[in-house]
Amino acid sequence: MSMLVPVKPAAAPRRLLIVSAVVAALALSAGGIPRLAAHGVVARQTDALAVPTVAVVTPTKAPAQQVLVLPGDVEAFQEANIYARTSGYLHRWYSDIGTHVKRGDLLADIDAPELDAELTQAQSDAATALANYDIAKVTAARWQQMLKDDAVSRQSSEENASTMKAKQAMLAAAQANVSRLAQLQSFEKVVAPFDGVVTVRNIDVGALIDAGNGGTPAALFRLAETDRLRVFVDVPQDQAADVVAGAKATLALPQYPGRSFAGTVARTSGAIDANSRTLRVEVDMDNPDGAVLPGAYAQVSLPLSAAQPGLSLPANALLFRPAGVQVAVVDAKGTVQLRTVTLGRDFGARVEIHAGLHGDERVIVNPGDAITAGQAVRINAQPANA
Repeated sequence: MSMLVPVKPAAAPRRLLIVSAVVAALALSAGGIPRLAAHGVVARQTDALAVPTVAVVTPTKAPAQQVLVLPGDVEAFQEANIYARTSGYLHRWYSDIGTHVKRGDLLADIDAPELDAELTQAQSDAATALANYDIAKVTAARWQQMLKDDAVSRQSSEENASTMKAKQAMLAAAQANVSRLAQLQSFEKVVAPFDGVVTVRNIDVGALIDAGNGGTPAALFRLAETDRLRVFVDVPQDQAADVVAGAKATLALPQYPGRSFAGTVARTSGAIDANSRTLRVEVDMDNPDGAVLPGAYAQVSLPLSAAQPGLSLPANALLFRPAGVQVAVVDAKGTVQLRTVTLGRDFGARVEIHAGLHGDERVIVNPGDAITAGQAVRINAQPANA
């Protein structure tokens, strides 16, 4: 016969409470422990951010030589409009645009029949004046001889001498007129005044050539010397003192990629232009093959020499404050000091420091705008890209 053992009513609720307590403890452990760990991480990060980490560089010596690249205007070494000095009609021209000519080469012939006739008449007048002078000279000599023999009066002899001098003056005037007209006749042949290339021709055969006697003269040709060129560059005032005559320059033209042309600084204007605040610099270059054409645009590289180069810093180390341009320096105690500096030359990514630093400082790169003097910082172990 089986027996039933009765269960006490209080045992089941007690077990249920124990199980609930264990579950609650496990749940508390699962959520609280990560939260406590995260709180510790945040605290440590907050402490680390309270002292910012910065990258620093040490100033370096600025280069004594700097290359300044500026736009330049290429011009012929000498260029001139060729005018006529004699009026007439164009008989023939010999040189068109692009023709290379030498000094003295014939460019054009001008027909001037009126001038030729005037010259012939002047030559005849000079011959007549010469004949009259010869007669007056012989007569004056004869009367001077008769005066010695007391055959004529002194007054008559002096009158004949005066007549001879007048005829002599008339001869000189006639000869001067012949010389003038002969010179004008020589201008019927238009010649090149120097070696060069004809860049403009404004005339055709049969055209009326006005030398300016009855109106405004027009240029017959334009001649340019292209085997040598002048390149003009406007140098900013800050670099004007570093440009010296005799320095070698390099030219680059867009139509010749990869090719450079050598030049020499010949002279400067010696004055700063009040409108542009620039110094006009002339660079002379040889152009024997005619590769560079007058009127072209060029990039000119000018070497600049600094007598006393300063220090050099990256441009992103500068702070522009109301007190002036400053840099942030980390001292031996790890605190920030602000130094006011004087800027020099601009090298693009770097700048020259003339005053304010000694050269052994640790200068912060990319300092924040909120950085202040006396602020504690931590230096990054990785060196900054200077």
